[in-house]
Amino acid sequence: MQPTKEKPKILILCTGNSCRSHIAEAILQKALGEFADVHSAGSNPAGYVHPMAIQVMNEIGIDISNHRSKHLNEFLNTKIETVITVCSNAEKNCPLFPGQLNHHHFPFEDPARAEGSNDEKLAQFRKVRDQMKSVFEAYAAGRIDQAKASGFKI
Repeated sequence: MQPTKEKPKILILCTGNSCRSHIAEAILQKALGEFADVHSAGSNPAGYVHPMAIQVMNEIGIDISNHRSKHLNEFLNTKIETVITVCSNAEKNCPLFPGQLNHHHFPFEDPARAEGSNDEKLAQFRKVRDQMKSVFEAYAAGRIDQAKASGFKI
């Protein structure tokens, strides 16, 4: 009997862990399915998930209302295979995690800093969500193709 291969753990890091990292986590987890475990955290967590992040994700059929803002220290004793930073501050302050093989930096504007009316703010959240969806679905497709080429059954 072959030993069961542990699913890779991917950690999405941002500073506040209130919107970008949650959006990325949910999109990537949906795109990767059972292939990987995706989590998110922040170096200075805001303590909440931004309501507009929840709203724009619901618009594309992904529910993140049960997510919570977490500190990256929660993962320091977890075997993280890949760390992806989505903001420059997290990139500069990113620790190494046990077992970490990869580190990618995909920076996105912070929609929580958008100014204007609620409609203008929502437009910024949608713009960032759509950018992230494009990047993380492409990343997931590459990971799945790589796994299939290595003989991993998906």
